[in-house]
Amino acid sequence: MDLSFLVVVVIATALVFDFTNGFHDTANAMATSIATGALRPKVAVGLSAVLNLAGAFVSTEVAKTISSGLVDDAKVTVPIIFGGLVGAILWNLLTWYVGLPSSSSHALFGGLIGATWIAAGSGAVNFGTVVQKIVIPAVAAPIIAGVIALLGTYLAYRITQRGRKKTVDDGFRAGQIASASLVSLAHGTGDAQKTMGIITLVLITSGSLAPGSRPPLWVIGSAGLAIALGTYLGGWRIIRTMGKGLTEIESPQGFAAETSSTAVLLASSHLGFPLSTTQVCSGSILGAGLGKRLAEVRWTVAGRMALAWLFTLPAAAVVGALAGRVANSGNAGVAIIAVAAAAAGLGIYVASRRKPVTAGNVNEYPGTSVPVA
Repeated sequence: MDLSFLVVVVIATALVFDFTNGFHDTANAMATSIATGALRPKVAVGLSAVLNLAGAFVSTEVAKTISSGLVDDAKVTVPIIFGGLVGAILWNLLTWYVGLPSSSSHALFGGLIGATWIAAGSGAVNFGTVVQKIVIPAVAAPIIAGVIALLGTYLAYRITQRGRKKTVDDGFRAGQIASASLVSLAHGTGDAQKTMGIITLVLITSGSLAPGSRPPLWVIGSAGLAIALGTYLGGWRIIRTMGKGLTEIESPQGFAAETSSTAVLLASSHLGFPLSTTQVCSGSILGAGLGKRLAEVRWTVAGRMALAWLFTLPAAAVVGALAGRVANSGNAGVAIIAVAAAAAGLGIYVASRRKPVTAGNVNEYPGTSVPVA
């Protein structure tokens, strides 16, 4: 397999996106377990990283949807894919900086769709697939997960209402280790595949793979490793928002939220629906908050999250379109976009160090109770 330098650059960029996906979405699996004290922060992200890597090998149905379903691979060029990845990476970094759990998946889809549309025309985007496998599931999945988590939380408190609170909490904290682990496995199964799909699309577009091919083993392994490494570093800013900002989570609620998310994510991965893990897990946490009587849900935070969800796909599409148009002009265009993206990413990282969020202060959300030890 003869890979050109540009193809190698774009594959490396896809793995950078996968890395940002990892630390951006660590909160999905581990925020509630960290918030309730079921797992220590560093242990949580380490466990999540290992299971993200294992999950990458479970299925490739979502990867096939992306590599052969969203856009016409006969009309897409490698620089266009590069532009789409840049749009997704920058949106991930921006929302991580402000602590908003937006969808890495929709950032990727938006960047790819925007870049393809502008550079190759609207006919190169399969809008039927976009609506059927992205838009409709994006609306339905968090609602379904939230309802399941609400019912699960209600039943958990109802069944254990006569038990000693400490005994109940300790039992559900132990259960959270298993349920959070399953969310991590499901996250690796779903989200690592999205990068697999992009790399496979690059290989198909460059003629290195036949149209309709599934991801080779080295693609599966590299995508799994990249998302696992990002997960291990921990997206502490978003973990704080999901674990402490949306609602005060107790161990029965955390167990219900994680179990609900796992069921929805694993089912969707095997059906080939590239769901947003962030939206599913956020819906589950919100449902768990509503499932406990007199629980406080911070609707201002929920509203900010909803706005981020709403703007993710179009915002990434705009940046992806601009980056794709410039990158598609030639090697100089690719170099310009690469330098601009690197500078923007470095600027966001430097700004984040002014008020860092770490494993030590992740449970210290402004206006909440004393952090969990």
